[in-house]
Amino acid sequence: MGLFDVAGNRMVDAELWDAIAEKNLADWEAEWIPELFKLLQALNRKGVERRFWPQSRHWDWRDKMKAIEGRLANQSFSIVCQDMTQAMMTTDVTKRAQIASQKNDHLVYVDFLEAAPWNRREMTQMPPRFSGAGSILILAAIEQSKMEGFRGRIGLHSLPQANDFYANKVGMTDLGQDAAYQNLRYFEMTPEQAEAFIEKGRKK
Repeated sequence: MGLFDVAGNRMVDAELWDAIAEKNLADWEAEWIPELFKLLQALNRKGVERRFWPQSRHWDWRDKMKAIEGRLANQSFSIVCQDMTQAMMTTDVTKRAQIASQKNDHLVYVDFLEAAPWNRREMTQMPPRFSGAGSILILAAIEQSKMEGFRGRIGLHSLPQANDFYANKVGMTDLGQDAAYQNLRYFEMTPEQAEAFIEKGRKK
């Protein structure tokens, strides 16, 4: 498994961990937060409206991990490359599908998915350091879904800045804004869409 090193124009080795470990949280505190703070300072100096600032800037990964500690319904994942955490995700297996053809079937719900600040084009306005982390985590959620017997079905609520990624790059179905969940758009992936996404990854 690997990530694409944009500056070097090459694939580099990466590891998918089926956990968010203390090392990942330490990387988040020591590397992600200062990088995010520098970005917010730059946006503030430029007079960029707050609605265009990174929408996950308030996320606290330590709090998120404490909230699911010991819960069998929740799983966490991380990607490490060059000894640095590049992305993290948590999932929940208690939610049910909303798409009519899959209504009430079990799925893996992606609670939170975030890439490191330097890997997010919309945050830096520059080429990311590594690309592909989000897709790898979506593949991990699909694989978890299959292992649970859910045939690859996944679902998630998307922050507006990520809508295009889930709709177009991942190929999920947009079920519109969810008034019960901060009016965020809700996306689902059917087993057929999961296979199409896996196949697209194989062709790269």
